[in-house]
Amino acid sequence: MNTKASPVLTITDSVIMKPNAMNIRDKTTVKTAKTRQNLQNNPYTKKRNTTKVDNPVLVLLNKPFDVLCQFTDNSTPTRKTLADFITLPGVYAAGRLDRDSEGLLLLTNCGKTQHLISDPKHKMAKTYWVQVEGNITDAVLHQLSSGVQLNDGLTSPAIAQHLNAPDIWQRQPPIRERANIPTSWLSLTITEGRNRQVRRMTAAVGFPTLRLIRSQIGDWTLGDLAPGQYNVISL
Repeated sequence: MNTKASPVLTITDSVIMKPNAMNIRDKTTVKTAKTRQNLQNNPYTKKRNTTKVDNPVLVLLNKPFDVLCQFTDNSTPTRKTLADFITLPGVYAAGRLDRDSEGLLLLTNCGKTQHLISDPKHKMAKTYWVQVEGNITDAVLHQLSSGVQLNDGLTSPAIAQHLNAPDIWQRQPPIRERANIPTSWLSLTITEGRNRQVRRMTAAVGFPTLRLIRSQIGDWTLGDLAPGQYNVISL
């Protein structure tokens, strides 16, 4: 009776066998993969912020006009950035403030705090002092408070109020005012973070923004900080 010899598996230096081809499973690898998959597929698993710093801080900066909300700039010529004012290492902006806007900007070295401030789902209130072209009316303030239709949808309810011209620093360069056209100020508090939202809101109701200063984020206020100055708070 003829018998077939069992095949002999030979592994040479030029042949590398993958574990799957030999039906070999590394238990440690499989367990790790399953654990990772379970975490990703579990709707009750919350993302954890693993940022750990020895001395968490919050920086309150009065960002001047014409300053980028970042620490580097690759353009030529280079523009002013946060590095021209912030000397504290390891902090990053929590949220943004447009180059042509002024006022309160928060920075931190704590990832959890940064997420709390900048993530739109937390709906942290932000208040702006807005100088507009024309005399703002009660009807327009009501419209801003109720919601304004923008190209990306209706804005959420806000708080819009008349504001006496604040006693603040002169902007450099100053705003461009048109002869015989008055200007007025309002305070606008929003809980959204759309791109250039305040400017688009006032433009949509017929009052272009001339100057925009953020005065408050959550419970943190601008206070008496001069442009370029900052305070450091331990968390």
